[in-house]
Amino acid sequence: MATQIYVNIPVKDLDRSIQFFTALGFMFNPQFTNKNATCMIISEDIFAMLLTEPFFKTFTKKEICDSSKNIEAIMALSVDNKSKVDDIVDNAIKAGGTSPKDTQNDGWMYSRSFEDPDGHLWEIFYMDESDMPPQP
Repeated sequence: MATQIYVNIPVKDLDRSIQFFTALGFMFNPQFTNKNATCMIISEDIFAMLLTEPFFKTFTKKEICDSSKNIEAIMALSVDNKSKVDDIVDNAIKAGGTSPKDTQNDGWMYSRSFEDPDGHLWEIFYMDESDMPPQP
């Protein structure tokens, strides 16, 4: 069995988060969905568990980061082409997300970012390793 990753992300309003990520084309596993959490399917082995803040707090003694002021992580997702980068980020902005920085285009790598309604930073990128410059 392949190793799977489940990234746990606190959200203020679970229904709003589900609507937002549905607008970006993501699907959810109903088996792991209830009033406290949902399992967003990113790929066959990658999942984001969107947890209401009170439920998230049951897993840690630390305070939840105020993602409107601080960054706790950047979720970076690769896609198959530049057009897909634009589609996802454009849909994120239409669905209520924000774009915190300019598009980066290094020729061999193209990326754009968005913040979801809770302020979590997502980077969507396409990388053509065959065009990657040699490393020193």
